[in-house]
Amino acid sequence: MAAVIVLFALFGLAIGSFVTVLAHRIPIGHSPLGGRSHCPDCGAQIEARDNIPVLSWLLLRGRCRSCGEPISIRYPLIELGLGAAFVASLLRFEDDFALVALACVFTTTLLTITITDLEDRIIPNSVLAVSAVIGVAIVAVSDPSELPERLIAAAAAFAFLFTVALAYPRGMGMGDVKLVAVMGLYLGRAVAPAMLIGFAAGALYGIVLIARHGAEARKQAVPFGPFLAFGALVGLFAGDEIVDWYLDSFFDS
Repeated sequence: MAAVIVLFALFGLAIGSFVTVLAHRIPIGHSPLGGRSHCPDCGAQIEARDNIPVLSWLLLRGRCRSCGEPISIRYPLIELGLGAAFVASLLRFEDDFALVALACVFTTTLLTITITDLEDRIIPNSVLAVSAVIGVAIVAVSDPSELPERLIAAAAAFAFLFTVALAYPRGMGMGDVKLVAVMGLYLGRAVAPAMLIGFAAGALYGIVLIARHGAEARKQAVPFGPFLAFGALVGLFAGDEIVDWYLDSFFDS
């Protein structure tokens, strides 16, 4: 088992490195497969030895080999974060490889849209579409009987947040609406607590902003995708238990 954990961690680090490429290229309309990465300051092509997740950043002491400009610490943190998420997915769903695969794809999706929403205020349609196709394919192959429930959850989550977006268009974008549909596809019934936690986290952050900045805080645009992603992570790893607790507590006959 230890060897498998190490392999998943390394795989997560590698995919995390690719996520940084996705998050940079997709919002500006560049293909994520469009060649090697370059230093944004001097334009030098990043060599393979300088593209090893986390290790290269440490060996280079966080600076470009060519020009010496700092390389943001967000790159190794993203890689480490996804590596940890892959290991957590393996440990949480180790008895079902299909669920492990779903969790790994889902956490990759959540990390990607979190970065793009924080940096560019966008949740790319292409990321959500690819994620949805992969999710449907995994479920259809591994357990097709679950597909209707997941599709219903996706439709219900989409309809709910679409209604909210119509009622409050300044506070909710269509990217968020499409994101919760993908969340429903991956989480099934656990999308309900995931959305609730996401809304609660966003509301708490808004309260903190108002406490610090007063009325001026209302003018600040805050991306909602990262809060939904946080709720989705909770839903992924504990959502079913939350739903069972709720049903047992309030509807136990």
